Amino acid sequence: MCAVLTFMLLSFTGLAQQAITGKVTSSEDGQGVPGVSVMIKGTNKGTTTDANGSYKINSSSAKDVLSFSAIGYTTTEVAVGSKNTINVVLNVENQALSEVVVVGYGTQKKSQLTGAISQVSAKQISEMPITNLGQALQGRTAGVDVSQSGSKPGQTAKILIRGRRSFNAGNDPLYVVDGIPLSAGYEDFNPNDVQSMEVLKDATATAIYGARGANGVVLITTKRGAVKGKTTVTYDMYVGQSQVLNKLRLFNGTEFAEYVREAYRATGIYKNAAGAIVPTGQSDPVADSKVAVLGGDPNVVEGLAQGRSTDYQDLLLKNGFQQNHSIGIQGGNDRTQFYISAGYYVDKGVTEGLDYSRYSLRANIDHEINKWLKVGISSYMMFSDRNGENLNPYSFTIQQNPLGAPYKADGSINFTPTNDALLTNPLAEIVPGAQVDNTKKYRIFNSIYTEVKLMEGLKYRVNFGPDFTLSRWGRFIGAQTNARKGGDPQASTQSNFGFNWTLENIINYSKTVQKHNLNVTLLHSIQRDRYENYAANVQGIPAETQQFYNLGNASSVLGVGSNLTEWTINSLMARVNYDYNDKFLVTLTMRRDGSSRFGVNSKYGNFPGVAVGYNISNEPFLKSVQWLDLLKVRAGWGSVGNQGVSPYQTQGLLNRTAYAWDNTAAFGYRPNTIGNPDLRWETSATKNIGFDFSFLKGRVQGSLELYQTNTTDLLLSDQLPGSIGFSAVTKNVGETRNRGIELSVSTVNVDTKGGFKWTTDFQFTKNQEAIVSLYNGAKDDIGNKWFIGQPLNSFFDYKKVGIWQVSEAEQAKKYYPGDNANALGAGVGQIKVQDTNGDGVINADDRVLLGSDVPTFQAGITNRFSYKNFDISFFLFGRFGQMIVSGFHQDNNALAGRYQQIKVDYWTPNNPNAEFPRPFSNQEFPQYRQTLIYFDGSFIKMRNINFGYTFNSTVAKKFGMESLRLFSSIQQPFIWSSFISKYNGVDPETSGTSVNNGVTPSTRVFTVGINAKF
Repeated sequence: MCAVLTFMLLSFTGLAQQAITGKVTSSEDGQGVPGVSVMIKGTNKGTTTDANGSYKINSSSAKDVLSFSAIGYTTTEVAVGSKNTINVVLNVENQALSEVVVVGYGTQKKSQLTGAISQVSAKQISEMPITNLGQALQGRTAGVDVSQSGSKPGQTAKILIRGRRSFNAGNDPLYVVDGIPLSAGYEDFNPNDVQSMEVLKDATATAIYGARGANGVVLITTKRGAVKGKTTVTYDMYVGQSQVLNKLRLFNGTEFAEYVREAYRATGIYKNAAGAIVPTGQSDPVADSKVAVLGGDPNVVEGLAQGRSTDYQDLLLKNGFQQNHSIGIQGGNDRTQFYISAGYYVDKGVTEGLDYSRYSLRANIDHEINKWLKVGISSYMMFSDRNGENLNPYSFTIQQNPLGAPYKADGSINFTPTNDALLTNPLAEIVPGAQVDNTKKYRIFNSIYTEVKLMEGLKYRVNFGPDFTLSRWGRFIGAQTNARKGGDPQASTQSNFGFNWTLENIINYSKTVQKHNLNVTLLHSIQRDRYENYAANVQGIPAETQQFYNLGNASSVLGVGSNLTEWTINSLMARVNYDYNDKFLVTLTMRRDGSSRFGVNSKYGNFPGVAVGYNISNEPFLKSVQWLDLLKVRAGWGSVGNQGVSPYQTQGLLNRTAYAWDNTAAFGYRPNTIGNPDLRWETSATKNIGFDFSFLKGRVQGSLELYQTNTTDLLLSDQLPGSIGFSAVTKNVGETRNRGIELSVSTVNVDTKGGFKWTTDFQFTKNQEAIVSLYNGAKDDIGNKWFIGQPLNSFFDYKKVGIWQVSEAEQAKKYYPGDNANALGAGVGQIKVQDTNGDGVINADDRVLLGSDVPTFQAGITNRFSYKNFDISFFLFGRFGQMIVSGFHQDNNALAGRYQQIKVDYWTPNNPNAEFPRPFSNQEFPQYRQTLIYFDGSFIKMRNINFGYTFNSTVAKKFGMESLRLFSSIQQPFIWSSFISKYNGVDPETSGTSVNNGVTPSTRVFTVGINAKF
């Protein structure tokens, strides 16, 4: 009996619960760390620390071990023993060494990377209000060139990674979302859902994507659920007002009248009653009456008398509005994790009728069925509504005569403010219903997986990614618009349906033997795309309220069309990662892709990659160097492809032709292109050397990259003799080269115990494009302006060296022999062009290379300051050395005395040092006007200034919140550029080669918002 009681007593003692309390603090500042996971090792029992870092947990044995873990800190384990209070100090983990980076089909610690990969975190993405993910990369990732023209709502930024390689196969990178390659755009995704973005830049990193990796790869990873801890709800929002940053400076009414007079004065028409030319700077009523633009138009005569000066830019432009709301619910346990979000974004532009709105829902769920089987899904649904994608009423404001009256006496719009039949009132373009351009888009994107643990270290995973896209575009042009000028209204509609699916089978094996670590990834992937298009275009809509919704009522059908495009890519891939003691690193990759786009003789291609790394800082003789955290050198080579050729291009295509069959109209078909069964991928081979470093416990860290990419087998048109019936055939000929240097540095400049912290991120990129050879070898193609050793797009034209002066009249005659109407003599006041070969004649042989649209370098810098609860950051970005073409100076600088135009400093006898030629009424445009359109496109932008205040937890709890931050930001408050200050231009940033005269003006945006967590 005694033995039984003794056994029961011992059993009861073994089951007794021992309450353990304590506090977890940070080694960095001694403050409590909230949200630390406190687990009893080997069990699923655990808790988390509260807002002050305190915790309480019950232990059932003195042999228990408590494990303390938190993001950004080194995991610490403490044996319970007989202690009732256990306080723990967590050491801050060195992010340079432990940061996990997505590399495609897996992840790696940053210290183990062998390829050139850059990362943008969720924190960086959230630092400024952005409309699409592309904007988050600008100036924050070395080697990535992000550009956007104007501020049209819904517009997508253009992204180039390490320059352009191809003339015809496209230079856009591949986008991969949650492991699934995209066929449609990335702009549909809600930026608030993104956890990180990784940019794969060199061929050793992109080789895993083979035929689609030549232009780089952008990996987008969305947020997932939490393994432990309570469910959290986040609400992020901002509202803001957008204002035009700078508009074009045009002539006012008085200046316009004088400009017109000067144009007619130059040709000897502006004469007084005595028949004498009225001197520059003077006006005469009789002379005005002889000028149709002035005295010949009663509206303008009235405007002159009243001193009218109408700036249609001010009448058309307004303040825009932006708002964004995003709710996220995140939580889970050891077996199930979830992240659910909803988003709403709207951008109403600075021009009436231009707006964009996006509604989104996301559900990311991961569930562990048992120890060997796991399933999950990432599902995203989006609807967007965009107005004005192909409209820009702003362009109509630039040519309008400022002396005309925009409104009638009764206040209604004056459709023709002057007698000029070509100039209608720009305000008529924004009358509701006059111009309609509407696109509605629906998208459902999914990433579904099943993962099976076959044995220790061996996993099998299957990914399935269906992507549905449905869009409808509708266009209506009313009678009272500049396009119709009272004619019958026109309408058109277009419907598009896309279905893309990806199926991947992945085997991953990991094994560690002592200091040897091995990881092998095997992949089979197939991706298929189907795209349908239907379009109709009509004229004569009986009631304008029908717009494009009832095309059957139209009086005539202008066109009907449909199209189907399909393609498939089938792939195999193997990757081996090996490291010895985290010191010597090797990555071997091979991918084999087969694409339906290419010829029957070259469907498949192989794309290898090899990279090595050496963590010098892990050598024993450097372990004692306290200030050195990481010093690694990397080297790699890889070959990747570009399958950007259009489907069916390798086949001989037919084209419809019309002819008469026995005096009856008929249609037939004739060969249109020559097929090429040998057509294959463009291939880009990259050599890359990289250095990763981290000093002073992460206070200075970064990377340096040196690279060269040679792209061969370019898809170019090889010229053929016209006698065979075809002028060209697409072949794999030619080569381009990109070389460059990239530097990324992050520093912690100041970090005091008093709570003040200052950090800086700096990015620098220098890339040089060059054409190595073309279809005719290493010979220039002057017709296409392709030059060996120069970038893919060069400006080759006449060079302006001044304006011909009165004292140079005799010399000017030689170059302007047909300028007989010039009152001061042929050529005087006109553009002086460089006579390059000195033969006394200006012709095509005098053209020279002026520059290119490739910047000499670009850089971005972000500074962040925080003091206790306050934080402020600002982001500067600049591109330097590129040349741009100004569409405004090309189309709105006629200097002919008819249309309004950019205010320029034009030549007169009283102003001989002017930069622009004298206006002439007998010209369509100045001779050699193309010399007036090239400008230095360098700029520096203050992209964002953000100021925030985070309430302490006590205040936040009073509102039922875990945390609360208020912030205010100004996007793009300043632009510094000579194109603006000196030449009256607009924002010189452009996604192409020119600042188009139809671009919507850039804006500055003032926003206020909150980040709340419950």
